[in-house]
Amino acid sequence: MLTKTLRIPTADGPADAFAAFPGGEGRHPGVLMYADGFGIRRVLREMARELAGHGYYVLVPNFFYRHGPAPVIRLPEYIGEQARGAVVAELMPLIEAHTTERVLRDADAYLTFLTAQPEVSAGPVAVTGYCIGGLLATRTAVAHPGKVAALAAFHAPVGADGSDSLSQVTAEVHFGHAAGDLTPAALGGINQALDAAGVGYTSEIYPGTVHGFTMSDTDAFDAAALQLHWDRLLPLLRRTLSRSKNSGDLCEAPE
Repeated sequence: MLTKTLRIPTADGPADAFAAFPGGEGRHPGVLMYADGFGIRRVLREMARELAGHGYYVLVPNFFYRHGPAPVIRLPEYIGEQARGAVVAELMPLIEAHTTERVLRDADAYLTFLTAQPEVSAGPVAVTGYCIGGLLATRTAVAHPGKVAALAAFHAPVGADGSDSLSQVTAEVHFGHAAGDLTPAALGGINQALDAAGVGYTSEIYPGTVHGFTMSDTDAFDAAALQLHWDRLLPLLRRTLSRSKNSGDLCEAPE
C-alpha cells in the first residue's frame, strides 16, 4: 500500500490532501473521500488505506484548506465527551464559512485532480463521505452526473439541500443514517426523492447508532455499524466502477 500527501490546485489556493492506493503497476478506479467535520487525522487515513486495499485510489482532501493544512485545529487523540464541545465550537465557524459555492468550486478541482493522477484508471469515479463530508459528497455527485457513478454517505445531513436536489442524483446511492439523526418521516422524504431520481439506491437507518458511528476515535463509534458500512460500500463500488486490468483485488469487506 502506498500513501502520499498531495497539494490540489484550486481557485482559492492549494488544498492539502491524503491519498492511498495499491502499490505496483496498474491503474485503479478513483474514490473521492470527504472526511467528517473533524477532518483528516489518523482514523481517516486508516479508513482510506483500508479502502485502497480493495483496489482503489482514494483521495481525501482537506476541505478546510483555506484555514490552513490539516488538522486545522488542535485535536485530541480521542474526541470524547469532555473534549467534543470545545472542538465542535472551534470548528463551527469553519463549517459555516464553507458555503455551497465553495463546495462546488472545490469539487471541480478535486475531481479534475483525481482523474488526472497516473495511478487512476479512466472512467467514472465514486464519492463518499462522513458527517458533513457526506453532504459534500452528495453535492459533488449532483453537480457532476457524468463523472460520478457511485455516491455513499454515512451519518450525514444528506437532505439539507431539499428533495429537489436529491431528485437530481444520477449515481447509484447508499445512505447509511444514524438512528439518532433522523425520524422515519425524514427518512421517507429522502427515499421519495431518490425514487424520483430513478436511480438504484439503498437508504437505511443503521440500528442503534448515533451520529458519528464510523469514527473509532469518538464516543459515537459502533464497530458493528462500521462493518455494515463496509458491507454496503464495497459492493456498491464493485458494481459501479470500471475495473482496470491491474486494479487489484476488490474483495469482500474486512473482518
